[in-house]
Amino acid sequence: MASLRDLRRRIQGIKKTRQVTKAMQAVSAAKMRRAQEDVLAARPFARRVRGVLGRVGSASVGVQHPLLTVRKPEKVAYIVMTGDRGLCGAFNGNIIRKAEEAVKQHQDADLICVGRKSRDFFRKRKYNIVREYIGIGESADLELTREVVKYASDKFTDEEYDEVYLVYAEFVNALVQKPMVEKLLPVENLGSENDQGEKQEEKGARVEYIFEPDVESMLAQLLPMYVENSIFQAFLENKAGEHSARMTAMDNATKNADEMIENLTLSLNRARQAAITTEINEIVGGAAALE
Repeated sequence: MASLRDLRRRIQGIKKTRQVTKAMQAVSAAKMRRAQEDVLAARPFARRVRGVLGRVGSASVGVQHPLLTVRKPEKVAYIVMTGDRGLCGAFNGNIIRKAEEAVKQHQDADLICVGRKSRDFFRKRKYNIVREYIGIGESADLELTREVVKYASDKFTDEEYDEVYLVYAEFVNALVQKPMVEKLLPVENLGSENDQGEKQEEKGARVEYIFEPDVESMLAQLLPMYVENSIFQAFLENKAGEHSARMTAMDNATKNADEMIENLTLSLNRARQAAITTEINEIVGGAAALE
């Protein structure tokens, strides 16, 4: 049985750990609220971009654009988004597992790792990492997004990549983050995105759109915007999910620390009571021996 001194030291050590986890939980909760607000504010714009692009795409049959070119997928790249830090439960592990399953479907796939956790995992296993972005901070970075977009788009238009996929975690709520694999390039299904206006059109007469100056010019502006917005939205979703997962993990760690402190305190009281009982028995035995 552990001594009283050892039990007291363990209790003190766990109390200090609990202070750290409690502080990290509070910090992550504040960051999660801001990140959640950013995600919810960005989603309507992302839906509108897809809706506009869908309407333009439905009227652009036969129009050619480098980002629309469909080729046989011989060379594929994956943009894998994780966090730089751990202590967020299975968040990073779930994304990496989803990415690893997807990469296995394509031989010699290139990886663009965003986040230290994905970079370390795939580098250790000798995957082909062509780009890495670490130290990405606590919020989505538009400049970093544009850098990733430029690299992926240039490689695709130069026909070095036939397909580009995006792997990230969709923020569902504070407790659920869903790993996703989405095809980023080539841009497909342009006519499949219907916004509320299109749904209303289906009930009545079909509206004919007039494009100025022309469909080709609009696609040249909208397609790069769509790709950039898709990656930036993934950044926002990932950050909100990471902060939520860390908040939940630190909350669980704090509860586990409370439980351990309670159990160790009970063991300490039992040990102290046993020591007191032993001392009383020794005193009584000594007095009896003197009689």
